[in-house]
Amino acid sequence: MLEIRDLCLTANDEAGRTDILKHICLTVDDNKFVVITGPNGGGKTTLCKAIMGLAQPTAGQILWNGADITNLSITDRAKLGVCYGFQQPPRFKGMRVADLLAIAAGRKLSHDEACAYLTQVGLCARDYLSRDVDASLSGGEVKRIEIATLLAKDAPLMLFDEPEAGIDLWSFARLTETFRELHDRRTHTIIIISHQERIIRLADEILLVANGELAARGSVDELYPRILADTVTGCNMLEVNGSC
Repeated sequence: MLEIRDLCLTANDEAGRTDILKHICLTVDDNKFVVITGPNGGGKTTLCKAIMGLAQPTAGQILWNGADITNLSITDRAKLGVCYGFQQPPRFKGMRVADLLAIAAGRKLSHDEACAYLTQVGLCARDYLSRDVDASLSGGEVKRIEIATLLAKDAPLMLFDEPEAGIDLWSFARLTETFRELHDRRTHTIIIISHQERIIRLADEILLVANGELAARGSVDELYPRILADTVTGCNMLEVNGSC
């Protein structure tokens, strides 16, 4: 289970003090599929980065399966089964796709196993296994390869930051089916930042993050129509129900 207790993150720069996350309180039960959505700049990515250890909160706690991971390194969190998919994944010059998948899996993969991970994200293994993860690949290709590495790692807690970004329509359809299959297995806790309806409708629960706050949470049937209405009217849904 993931628990976030009164999480705050404040940044200081030339413009002054900015509260990016404001007293976020949240519990996500095991094997749930949760989608975080909300306006740009609302704190969605910062929240997920804080869970992974890529951003350090200024107050509050993050617990994973009862262990306080607030001050753990990224490496230690990964050892506990937390993994993260970037919106803009890094590239690794000189590293083949097959090798990256094996590193993620923590063991040597058979050809068929490596092919299966790439197939799940809409890539033809024959064209990619021997290629380097470098500038010769498009942004969408690197994105799909990164998602394949997360599938190979098979971590209990998977965080994805807009996995649909830069991916063509056909590959997105295959990726959506992969997320549906992961959801149906009920063996992973999945948290996805997304604005795409096809991904949102897979969720057990939607979290609306806006202005650094957990503005609302609920089922797809309950919350998604309100989000759509709010988008149309341009109003702000700030019925904060994430109090500790």
